[in-house]
Amino acid sequence: MIRNCHSISKTTINISSFHPSSYYQSMAASNFHLVLTLIMAISLSSFNGSLAARNLLQTSLPPLPTIPTLPTTTLPPLPAVPNLPAATLPPLPAMPNLPAATLPPLPAMPNLPAATLPPLPTNIPAIPKAALPPLPTIPALPTNIPTTIPSFPFLSPPPSN
Repeated sequence: MIRNCHSISKTTINISSFHPSSYYQSMAASNFHLVLTLIMAISLSSFNGSLAARNLLQTSLPPLPTIPTLPTTTLPPLPAVPNLPAATLPPLPAMPNLPAATLPPLPAMPNLPAATLPPLPTNIPAIPKAALPPLPTIPALPTNIPTTIPSFPFLSPPPSN
């Protein structure tokens, strides 16, 4: 007789190793995969979409159905607005008289002595001239610039029949 022996192993979860940044990193990775999948889907479907758009642009539109005229209805007149009584408000209380504020006078500014500055020099020394090296010459531009684009056989489309 064969017995099925099931061994139950205890798995422990180390809570101290869980960090919120790992959650956000996996969420960012899944967002990246979602965006990548959407870009691939759009790029793969764009060829058929452009062919469908070209087909729609080349076909003529069917005539639009005529819209039937609707009968005009007359609305009953609106009821008159009743006259409401005017609201009587009590008068506002008078403003109390506040005492006038008296400010002390500002102190007088002291007289400052006049500043005596030394006289400016009358003879200004000459600035020495700096000798700069000569500038390099610019090489002449080529005059025979090709105006045709070379053709590469692997980039050109196949010949049409």
